[in-house]
Amino acid sequence: MAEKLKIGLFGFGCVGQGLYHVLNNSTGFKASLECIVVKDKTKKRPIASELISYNKWDVLDNGDISVVVELIDDAEEAFEIVSEAMRRGKHVVTANKKMLALHLNELYALQNKFKVSLLYEAAACGSIPIIRTLEEYFDNEDLKRVTGIFNGTTNFILTQTINERISYPDALLLSQEKGFAESDPTNDVEGYDPKYKAVILALHAFGKIIDADKVLHLGITTLQDEDIQYASEKGYKIKLMPVIERLDDDKFSVFVAPRFVSKNSQLYNVDSEFNGVIVEGKFSGEQFLQGRGAGSLPTGAAVLSDVSALSYGYRYEFKKYAQSQHVEFTNEVMVEIYLRYNNPADLEMFDFKEINQKYTEEKYSYVVGTINLNELRTKRKYILDNKLFISLVSNKLTLIVKTPVVEKGVVEEKSKILIQ
Repeated sequence: MAEKLKIGLFGFGCVGQGLYHVLNNSTGFKASLECIVVKDKTKKRPIASELISYNKWDVLDNGDISVVVELIDDAEEAFEIVSEAMRRGKHVVTANKKMLALHLNELYALQNKFKVSLLYEAAACGSIPIIRTLEEYFDNEDLKRVTGIFNGTTNFILTQTINERISYPDALLLSQEKGFAESDPTNDVEGYDPKYKAVILALHAFGKIIDADKVLHLGITTLQDEDIQYASEKGYKIKLMPVIERLDDDKFSVFVAPRFVSKNSQLYNVDSEFNGVIVEGKFSGEQFLQGRGAGSLPTGAAVLSDVSALSYGYRYEFKKYAQSQHVEFTNEVMVEIYLRYNNPADLEMFDFKEINQKYTEEKYSYVVGTINLNELRTKRKYILDNKLFISLVSNKLTLIVKTPVVEKGVVEEKSKILIQ
């Protein structure tokens, strides 16, 4: 029988209010919201004043509260709250993907030490139950890849640029007016948000906790009208897509970049604030999930789903974390990209293995070719500072295998195409 839960909530912004609405309008679920901890004492809120507190210890010291729901923005403050709650034997639900991505090791250890549950479905892909899908349905199947559209804000912006033919700055402004993008949209448009989500999903897909700082993330801030026109003329849409992909039995890669998506992809018609996730298994093939990736109620519903699961004693088992320690993360991968650049000096900064297309005129130049992913990672600042735009062109990844040649005392690079 489900246990009636008493909840302490941290944060009452967009998602917190969504949770409050969903909780109060759900039937058949036994839970009560005991306390909501916020910071701003001057802000008016549409809730009873007796629920409001400005002191975190009103929740953490309350022995009747068994579940802490953390929905604040500050990642380090969130980690302090979550870790203290777990030490005190409280179960935790969070939607803070940055906090999770940066502290997975510590949080995994705390869950095991204090025998509590830490659930975070809402931190991944909005209303899509991707984490539980990976945990429960693909726990014993080797996966080839997890990819898709993980950020509803950037997908809305990109949809406007392609479908409505408006510029990136105007599309960004529209997304802010509709409440999808923050006044400072850096986290979304520079690719941090989908990167943190990819780091989280890599744990559940391949059983590895990876360093977020080593994961390349290229966003859409340098997108220009010429790039939009190029994509449209080729019949593509542009999507900001994380890639979590197995390269062989021992290696996998994780990165985030724009990608040209053709009409034969299931992601082609995933528009506006919607997310779409492709999971490809060794035996089951491709599975496709779609749902809203932004908004108060969809994300609030995902949080409530985790709270509901706690009432039945649910917790992540991290089966692949124990099974797949031999799999290693790598950036030594060749990828095929479109690079729009400003002048010959820009192009000379990049060591392409092969250039398949090249176009040059006074105001618009680009190449399409294959390049080492690690080189893009090390030159990310140059790309942003000089307003270059990069998009993946194909799904083909090539693992770089470095073999020592003893006689010559050098390293020879051999490439094998593993995924078409």
